[in-house]
Amino acid sequence: LEEEGYIDILRGGAAKLKRESSDIPVKTKEKLHGEEKERIAKYAASLVNDGQVIYLDSGTTLLRMIKYLKNKDIKVVTSNTEILPLLSECSFECILLGGHVVSALGSVSGVLTEKQLADLYFDAAFLGASGYTLEGGINTPDLREANKKRIVMEHSKKAYVLADSSKADKQTLCKVFDLDQCIIITDESNDILEASGNYLVAPEEERLTEKVQ
Repeated sequence: LEEEGYIDILRGGAAKLKRESSDIPVKTKEKLHGEEKERIAKYAASLVNDGQVIYLDSGTTLLRMIKYLKNKDIKVVTSNTEILPLLSECSFECILLGGHVVSALGSVSGVLTEKQLADLYFDAAFLGASGYTLEGGINTPDLREANKKRIVMEHSKKAYVLADSSKADKQTLCKVFDLDQCIIITDESNDILEASGNYLVAPEEERLTEKVQ
């Protein structure tokens, strides 16, 4: 993180240097908030039932869902290029969307992706976000990612946004949609979520294990 300019290593800790208005590369995201992301991913996967068609967005929390979905009888449509190396261990059917590849984000997006999504519909969508606020809703710094997520939300019976607590009250360039148009899955509640009313807090490990069984 220091090499990429996000923190300055200090004696006994580190200090954040800047608040980004652009998306953080996926390889950097993997190192951040790992425990919270794992908890959210496992809970989100427990909401998926056999026979469903789901959409998985790009993002490191979404990628963590794969290990909990791999033995389910489902169809997965995704724009997450990081999923490809994991598919050999999965029994579900996977459709990878085409489009402009953004390697830093592990994603495909753009006009070609949007054209494909225009004809696809989902039982549930699991989306990523860079942040969320009451006024700015779910947001992302990338216009193409915003358009992609918006189409998916409109074509899904249920739209879940996986956002750990670091995303709360964070505003980036593009509003994707309002908070009341999705269900946020997170690791802890806050005033913004309580005001919106549409959220789920991933339970602790013991409770989640009981739910999955």
